[in-house]
Amino acid sequence: MGTSLTPEFWREFAVLLVIAMAVTVVLSAMLDAVYLRSQQHRAARRASGTGTPGTPSGTSGTARRPERPAVRTPVKS
Repeated sequence: MGTSLTPEFWREFAVLLVIAMAVTVVLSAMLDAVYLRSQQHRAARRASGTGTPGTPSGTSGTARRPERPAVRTPVKS
């Protein structure tokens, strides 16, 4: 004996689907914001000079590898 899917089922399914999509979008936006904020904080910290190799403040005695210069390729239009 088969069961049929009632209109009530589809209504609840649609509501749950919309809720799940909304939670996914909000959570993704929050995680993106946290990641971008940490990247900006890291870039600002690097630009201000704190935490760079050779400075006594912020170092715990461990050797750090020097950063490589950025390699940029020209864009052809």
